[in-house]
Amino acid sequence: MSRNEAFAPWQCPLCGGALQGENDLKCEKGHCFDRAREGYWHLLPVQSMRTKAPGDSKEMVAARRAFLNAGYYGIFGQALGELCLAHGVPAAKDAPLHLLDAGCGEGWYDRCIAQQFAAAEKPLQLAGFDIAKPAVRLAAKALPAAQYAVASSFSQPVRTGWADVLLNCFSPFAQEEFSRVLRPGGRMIYVVPGAEHLYQMKAVLYEKPYKNPVQQVEYPGFRAIDEREVQGTITVPAAQLEALFAMTPYYWKTPRDGAARLAALPQLTTTIAFRFLVFEKL
Repeated sequence: MSRNEAFAPWQCPLCGGALQGENDLKCEKGHCFDRAREGYWHLLPVQSMRTKAPGDSKEMVAARRAFLNAGYYGIFGQALGELCLAHGVPAAKDAPLHLLDAGCGEGWYDRCIAQQFAAAEKPLQLAGFDIAKPAVRLAAKALPAAQYAVASSFSQPVRTGWADVLLNCFSPFAQEEFSRVLRPGGRMIYVVPGAEHLYQMKAVLYEKPYKNPVQQVEYPGFRAIDEREVQGTITVPAAQLEALFAMTPYYWKTPRDGAARLAALPQLTTTIAFRFLVFEKL
């Protein structure tokens, strides 16, 4: 991957015009966005921010980064990279693949993909965005050949039809925007938890643990073309359990006694399971 003028995924979040430039991005109407020292752009207008610092906090982002960098989700990163290689078809022959990560977090998924594309000697232009500035800052520093922005999935500062492949991993699903930024024939890889994902953790948190629903979903303007599930077992020590817990939706809705039981464990062995749903834009 390389950062150059031809790698131009962004559009102005204020007027929708194409943004050009390598460092400072500017549209024809004169709206200008400076690149931060870490290498990202802030493309989330103030009027679109419901809070002063939307998204995950700096502490939560750091905890998630430490957990993912420890390799617990290695089977996830491997499967995601393989699917991107299998379904990633550039719009033109010999052109780099345009890959967009909607809700990129701190960029761990993207680094897994970039490593596999480099090993396969496949050209890649990767762009990602997230609403949490602390996460985007880390993503941009860790993968400087990619382009990252602070932005919302529901108002994406991405050029219409730019993406050959769009990733949505455990992030808000913005169907209209996904359809807009994907080119016709492009692929959307939508990742959700498998039925058994973190079941043993839920058995600690709740009196009546439950499996995740497995649903066959349909979206207007898309057709399902592939599905893959990977499953494994991890043992997480107490020092990393809080980070894993904070990565889940259970963190926000678990009773205090359940959270206390989890915090008291010296370690936890649990199933991890992921469903990768691949759709083609019609």
